[in-house]
Order: sequence, then structure tokens, then C-alpha cells
Amino acid sequence: MKAVVTVIGKDNVGILHKVSGICADMGANVIEVTQSVLQDMFAMIMLIDITGLNADFSELVDKMNNLGTQLGLSIHTMHEDIFNSMHSI
Repeated sequence: MKAVVTVIGKDNVGILHKVSGICADMGANVIEVTQSVLQDMFAMIMLIDITGLNADFSELVDKMNNLGTQLGLSIHTMHEDIFNSMHSI
């Protein structure tokens, strides 16, 4: 099983480190990452493998949301089933 994590907001040092750190702490493996910085705006899409998650998916979502609030970023975590359903209509 996989999930898609998107991050958008003002660029700061360590965003990738902090997001991937939550993944590592929860047993999610980062498969692919793409990121861009446009002037001072940071945008990232991360594909993660959640097969080895050591907690409920909702806990991962909550931790990402809390990190987004702390850093002033929009962090959205979506299970691949929802992502695929949204994009197959």
C-alpha cells in the first residue's frame, strides 16, 4: 500500500528532513520525491510505502497535519486508494 504526501508553503530549511523523519519514525518508506522551490515557495510530492506502518494511517495523517501547522505549510496525506479513485473518474 502506498500514500501520496504533498507539501506546499514558504520555503524553510529542513522541510524534507522533517517530513521524511515522520515517515521513518512511523515505518513508512519513501519511494519517490519531487520538489521545487519557486522564488520562496516550496512544493513537494512524495510517494511513500505504508505497508510497514507501525500505527494507524490516521495517526500518520495527524502527525503530518500537525507538522504543517507548526511550520506554516499545507501538508496533505492521501491513501493511494483515494488518490486513484479521484483520478479515475
